[in-house]
Formats: sequence, structure tokens, C-alpha cells
Amino acid sequence: MNSKIFTKTKIATTLSVILGATSLPAFAADESTTQEVVAATEIQNEDTEVIQVTGIRSSIQESTRLKRDATGVVDAISAEDIGKFPDTNLAESLQRITGVSIDRANGEGSQVTVRGFGPQYNIITLNGRQMASSTLPDGGGASDNRAYDFQNISADAVRTVEVFKTANAAMASGGIGATINIETARPFDNPGLVASISANAMMDTSVRNGVKDYSDKVTPELSGLLSWTDEEEMFGASFSGSFAQRDSSSTTAGVAQWRNSDWNGPLLATDGIPVNVTNPPTNGDDFLLPSDLAYRLWDRQRERTNAQLALQYRPIDSVTATFDYTYTKLEKEEQGTELSIWMDTYKSEIDFTQGLNPSPLNYMEDRREQAPRDIATKAKYRNSVTEDIALGFNLEWQVNDDLSFAFDYNDSSSDSSPLSSLGNDVTVGLGSNIIAGQGATYSDAGIPEMIVDFDDCDPRIGLNCNQKFDESDVGSSIYQKAHAYNTNDIIQIRIDGAWEFEDGRIDFGVESRKMDNHSTQSSTNQNMGGWGVSNPGEIPAGMLEAIDFNDSLDDYKTAGWTEAFRGDTIDLANWAAGVYDLDLARDTALATDRRIQEDVTAAYIKGAYAGYMGDMPYNVSVGVRYEQTDSTSTANIAAPTAVAWVSNNDFEVNQGAFEDATLISESNSYSNFLPNIDFDINFTDTLKGRAAFGQTIGRPAYGQLSNGVSITGGPNSPTILGGSAGGANVGRASLEPLESTNIDLSLEWYFDDTSYVSAGYFRKDVDGFIGNAPITSPYYGLTDPSGGPRAEQAILDLQAGGYEVNDTTLFSQVVATQLGETIYSNGHDDTFYETQTVLGNSDDPAMEFLSQSPTNNKSAVIDGMEFAFQHFFGDTGFGVIANYTYVNGDIEFDLASTDTQFALLGLSDTANLVLMYEMDDFQGRLAYNWRDDFLDSAAIYQNEPEFTEAFAQIDFNLNYQFTEEFSMSFAGINITGEDPRKHGRTGNQLTSAEEWSARYELGARYTF
Repeated sequence: MNSKIFTKTKIATTLSVILGATSLPAFAADESTTQEVVAATEIQNEDTEVIQVTGIRSSIQESTRLKRDATGVVDAISAEDIGKFPDTNLAESLQRITGVSIDRANGEGSQVTVRGFGPQYNIITLNGRQMASSTLPDGGGASDNRAYDFQNISADAVRTVEVFKTANAAMASGGIGATINIETARPFDNPGLVASISANAMMDTSVRNGVKDYSDKVTPELSGLLSWTDEEEMFGASFSGSFAQRDSSSTTAGVAQWRNSDWNGPLLATDGIPVNVTNPPTNGDDFLLPSDLAYRLWDRQRERTNAQLALQYRPIDSVTATFDYTYTKLEKEEQGTELSIWMDTYKSEIDFTQGLNPSPLNYMEDRREQAPRDIATKAKYRNSVTEDIALGFNLEWQVNDDLSFAFDYNDSSSDSSPLSSLGNDVTVGLGSNIIAGQGATYSDAGIPEMIVDFDDCDPRIGLNCNQKFDESDVGSSIYQKAHAYNTNDIIQIRIDGAWEFEDGRIDFGVESRKMDNHSTQSSTNQNMGGWGVSNPGEIPAGMLEAIDFNDSLDDYKTAGWTEAFRGDTIDLANWAAGVYDLDLARDTALATDRRIQEDVTAAYIKGAYAGYMGDMPYNVSVGVRYEQTDSTSTANIAAPTAVAWVSNNDFEVNQGAFEDATLISESNSYSNFLPNIDFDINFTDTLKGRAAFGQTIGRPAYGQLSNGVSITGGPNSPTILGGSAGGANVGRASLEPLESTNIDLSLEWYFDDTSYVSAGYFRKDVDGFIGNAPITSPYYGLTDPSGGPRAEQAILDLQAGGYEVNDTTLFSQVVATQLGETIYSNGHDDTFYETQTVLGNSDDPAMEFLSQSPTNNKSAVIDGMEFAFQHFFGDTGFGVIANYTYVNGDIEFDLASTDTQFALLGLSDTANLVLMYEMDDFQGRLAYNWRDDFLDSAAIYQNEPEFTEAFAQIDFNLNYQFTEEFSMSFAGINITGEDPRKHGRTGNQLTSAEEWSARYELGARYTF
């Protein structure tokens, strides 16, 4: 016998409040279950005491119910009590769900990847509404992606996080990986007066004494929540607020570029002397050499403020109005010190790896007769503030037992900007000409060892010859600043309806969503002591502090060169402004001024039916969503005026004035039909099978849609000596979204209210993946100062004078001619010449720029398996959660090829193991999370890949309930201090590595 399970009577509404139910309908129930529901509700209505289960087990039970009752494949994490989410960071909770992996920033969960699709292909919603997001990338570039950063939002007011892995016609498109919905507490969810306050002390063990001791090892986290309804539950109001400060430190190492070349016989240095090579590559093979090696210290400060207000009004039982306001603010500052060497042309010894993609195990250069060059010890400052505001209004009307409507309005905005008037990324270049030789040793673990042949006695550099690296050896070089801004605004209006009938229901609705994303960015270099560091000893006493990078290293300690100097970047910038007349204000000549606007109009309908196959109840849901997207890409970029050759192998592009900018606009339009079918059947009371088919889309990144050409830099060395083309970013406004056809099959055995075993298979056939087509072209009429008549004549002059021809002497000769003098006359040397600039002119050839133009030209298949086990062992108090996800793609990066490649990014297996214990007033969790290695970029530099190595960490959480109102907790994150590492084609081609440390949190909570 089928019962009318879709009717939303007052009884059913009351039950959903008791259970904390979400909008997910249960499409099947037998008669006995319905009778039990009615009986339980009648008991509640008679004011009989109801015993509520709390704690970890109740949270697991609710999450299990959500998974079991859901249409399609859904996983969820629920708070065990209001204001008590399992983790302080939502991303770190999400990583424990099968198929979900996370990217970490500074050791903290930041963004999520689901089933191999990265952050920008997952839609994040707050109470069913799409969240605006903005960001400022490290390094000062323009914001590019659509991803939401979970560092912005606190977990304190979150009730449930749901991960919808299969298509749903009622949900906004764009989540090709998943749609992740964050549900916050509403007053009608918790009738009466509910209040809590909590205070935590966070201890980050990475914190060290920094510049001016900016950081504190122990920082506070405070949160509170107040929720109230009147006795009739006609009015309700809730407010939650939180403040969290976290200070941290880290030490990183990286190589900016691994440059690929063909081996053609014995390797010669620029001066023609053969390089001593061990294990030389075979002629015709590709080999790679590093561009540089840099160590960096970072001292970071972060403050997060969250607030949420929710008001509800139910004048009659059939009408509920909800207004909510959500505010988040994230402020970040980083003080950094960089110690780096830039590889030159005077190679002397190289010991290559054997096999595919040979690169150095040992690499050495010898300046020989050239004067010592500079080692960099830069001061760096990064900062940003991101503010998100979301206003929402929802009106639900239960017309009768069968028909209901809902109106929903969402106005969401996000704004990221610099905290400082200096810009969001500032570098005060410092250096010292003490390198007579340099190099590094490499391995497939740890960081490269920097080698420096120290010389402060060469009379050409004018140092004190005391055989030690001291403050008098250090001078200024180049001041670099970047100002970036990013805003994102979303206005979303929905009207939804539902008609319920015997054994089924029909949902329908329309939606309008307008999105506006605006990014601007400018960056400039200003000369101080120049690339040649021409004024050693100029830094005022007390502004610099001698440091040893090894003091900050534990896992990556090195026997190489680690001496450096650090100072406060802001103080140094203000000093340099007075000495060198620097302009510290924002440069109005914008390298990027990009606006992407999307207007989406959508309509959907889906029907659900519950029936029986023999004695087996089943549910089937069929839906289709139609969307029309109209987009506009606008660029307002001033044409660059010149390519500037500023030292031997350094080039800059001079940006045009803002008043000379021209506006370019291009429109695009596309539509999508997105069908989905979900079917589940209960083979027994405990065994459920699912099958799902659906189509989803994922929209391109903002930068890919830009219709303007942004010049990113000049060549890596003089083009007349074989330097590469400059760099440019070229988008395509006509790009269309990725389209994925998805299949899901799963089997789930629920053998207790908190216990299940599941196995599932998923497959995504994706068309329209965005590949890159390399384009080499001149832009804006820019000319090449290193490839024209002046460079040609300089080579002849050097040869006539008996000088070696290399990038240093070539630049010096061009400058000497420009000054009207003979090279190295008037006491001038290479260091002096590098205080000058050579600009391209009309006699020079056109400057070529290499860009990767995006196009919808790739298809791929991603499939995988998900396995999960969850169980509490009777009354022992012990429980376990374990899951494993296998992900596979049919396109991999070909390490033997140097061509431009399309490859699937972010694909990796993941595993979780959580051990739980709960007995009486004590709770404990020990969690292990592992993610296998994966490709995170197919072109980190030209066509060179970057792989993130496998990473695992262990976290724990302990909680004791002293009284019904008061509890304390203690948690540890990454307690073994695991470190992330990335590499290029082989393990010894390090691209970046960072040391992370454990952090601990002691908390107290009082509930009124």
C-alpha cells in the first residue's frame, strides 16, 4: 500500500523541524514508518519529554539520514549541535567526504576539488544561493577564477554542508564537479531561546620572531550565537558573530622556471669554454636547466570577522518569510624575506640525471674574469582585505496540502582590495655583489642546496674585503609594486513551485541571475640602486637584521648558503622614497582592466514518483533545466608604450597612461538543455541501489574570457643571442562552457542508523574542455631593443675590441654607445651601465610575444570509484569512518613532449580514516587524510608542467562536557608537521616546497 508521502501537512512540517531536515524530499516510505512518524509527532504535541541524542553520534546519524534519503548522490556533514561544527574550517571538514579533496593555503583548507574538477568548477551556495567571491592572487596579478575560498567563512554558525555530486534541475548550473550548499542556522530551526558563546586559543607552532615581532604564537578566536522565537513561533530572530586571528610563519623554496632545450653536442659557456658535464644527454634529447633558486621566509597575520542576522516571520501557518544578512571579512598581511640567486651564462659543471628529461643533480657557474654579481635578499610585503556581503529574502507559501510556492531574492557582493596604500604586493629589492661563483645541488626530496662562492675583495665592486657577509655589503636595486582590485556582484531571483500528489510531486521554477566580475591590476618597477646594486652600504644602520635561513628550517635544513638580511618592507619603502624620489602611490596605468558580465535566465521542471517493484519501493526523478546565458567581455587597457631593456637579461614593459586607454567590448550568447534522471530502489530495508544520469556545465575562468591583450613581460635574454619571445595573456570572449554527460551507479547498505557500507562508480564525458593554442605575435607596435641595429653593431664593436660577447657585455656596449663613450671608459663598468635603460625604437624589429590562446577544442573522460564505510561498534563508544576514492582520466601529460599540451588537472586518489570515541561526557576524533600526487598545471612556465606530490596529515579533536551547559575542547591540526612539495617533469626539478607546522586549539563553550 502506498501512502501519500509528499503532502506537507503541519505534522510533516513539525517533524522536519525536529529532525533538522533540509529541502531534500524522502521519496519513499512504508506504512509502518509513516505510522511511527505520526505517533512521534503526537507525543511531541502532548508535551511529553523528548530525549534528544547529541554528540558525534547524533551528527553522524543526521549526515547518514541526509545521504540515505537524498535524491541522487549526496554527502553531508552536520553539526552535532548549533554552533559546534566538526572542524573550525569547512574545507577541512569537506575533505573527509568521499570524492572531495582540498587545496591548502598556509596549511589551512582553502578550496575544494570534487571528482577531479578543480575549485572553479564547483558551485558554492549559501542556503541555496550562489555566493559571490573575489580574490587577489599572490604576486600581484589579476584575479582569474570563480573559486570560493573557504578561509573567508567561519564554521561557527553552520548547521550542515551538503555536497551534491549528481545533477539537479532545480540547482543553478556551473557545478560540473559538484554543488556544495552551506546551510546556516535559522531561528525557526531551534524554537525558543538558544544562546551560546565560545572562546578558543589557537597556538600555531610555526610562529617565530619576525620583523618587528609582528606575530603572536597564541591568538584568540571568539564566537557567539543568540536565537529566539516567541511561544507561538510567529516571530524569530537569530544573530551569530565570530572573530578569529591567526598568526603563522613558513619557510619556502622554489625555482621559477625550468627551461627546456635540445642537446646538440658539448655544452659551451657563453665565453666558449666547455662545461664539465657528467652523464651528458644524448644528442637531440631535451634537457632542463633552472633559471634561479630562491628561499623565502614569511610571517603572516590573518583576521577573520563573520556576522549573520536572520529574521523570520510566520503570520499564519502557511506563510513564512525569512530575511538574512551575512557578512564576512578576511584581512591578510605577510612580511617576507627572499634570498635568491639568478643563474647566469658562465656554466662550469653540470651533473645530469639519467633517463627521460635529464636535469642537474649538481649545477655550478663560475664568473671567471667577470666582476662578482649580486645575491638578492629582498624585503617583501603582501596584503589584502576581502569583504563579502549577502542579503537574502525568502517567502514560502503553502497554498494547500498539495501546492506550494517560494520566492527567493539574493544580492551578494564580494570586494578584494589592498589593505595598504603601497599596494597588495610590494618588493624592496636588496642585494650584494659578492657572488664569484654560484650553483645548487638537487634531489627528489627536500629543497635544493644553494652554493655561493663568496668574494667581497674584488676591487671592481668596492666592498670592505673583510671576508664576511655584512650589512655594508648590501645595497638597493629595484622597487616593485602591484595594485590589484577585484569585485564580484551577483543578483539572483528565483520563483519555485511544487505540486504534490498521490505517490509523486512536480517541482518547477524560473530564475534570473546577473553576475558582474571586475578586475584591475597595475604593476611597476622603479629604479633605486639598479640591478647592479650600485650603492652598497647605503641602508641606514638598524634597518636590516642578519639572519640565517637554517634557523627557520627543521625538515629542510641545508648545508648550503643560508645567510641573508631582512628588514621591514614598509620602513624600507619609505626610506627609499626619500632617497630615490619614488612614487609609492598606485600607478594609474593599468595592465589589466577587465569586466566579465553574465546574465543567466533559467527555467526548470522535474517530476518525482514513488512506487514499488514487487515488494521493493523505488523513487524516480526526471528533470530538465534550460538556461540562456548572455555574456559581455569588456577590456579597458592602455596600450604599452615600449619594451625597456634594463640590464643584461632583464626586460620591462612600460605601460601606457590611463587616459589613453581604449574600451573594447565583445558579446557572446549560448544556451543549454540540462536533463537529469535519478533512480533509487530499496532491495531490502537496509540495501539501496542508485543510478543517475545528468548533464552539467562548467564556465570558463574570467581571464580566459578577457578580450584584451595583456603583456606580461619581455624576453628572458637578448633575442639577438637566442632569447625567447616575450609573454602575453590573450583571452577569447566567445568561449563556451564545458559540457559533461554524467553517469553514477552506487550500492549502499545501511545496517544501522549510523552505519553503512557503500560503493559507487561515476563517469563524466566532457566536451569543450579549454585547450591552449600557442600564438607568437607582435602587439601594440612594440619593438625589440635587443634584436635590432644597435645590438648588431654592439656585437661588432665587442669583437673588434677583443671582448667576449654575452648578455652582460652586449648590454654594456649598447649603453656605452647610447652615452657616446667607449665601453669601460670614464671608470664605468657593467654595474654602472646597469643603472641605464635601453628603449625600443622605430629602427628595431617588432617584439614578438608568446601567448596561449584558449579554445574549446578538447574532450576527455573522467571516471572513478568511491568506497565508504561507517560504523559505531555497539555500546563500546568506538566508531570508524573510512573511505577511498579512485579517479582516472583518459588524457595524461606526456613527459616526453615539449609541445603545448592539454591535460586533466587535479586528478588524484584520496583516502580518509577517522577513528571516533564517544562515551558519556567525553568525545574524541583522530583523523587521517591522504591525497595522492597530481598534475596541477600543464604550463607553469611555457610548456613545463607542475606536479603536486602526495600529501597526508593527521588531525585530532577532544571534547569534554563538564555540565549540560559548559564544555571544553582541544584540537590539533597537522600534528606531525607534514610539508607540501611540488616539482616539474622529474622529482629533482623542484618548483616549490614549504615547511608547515602543527597548530593546536584549546576552546571553551557555554550554552545558555
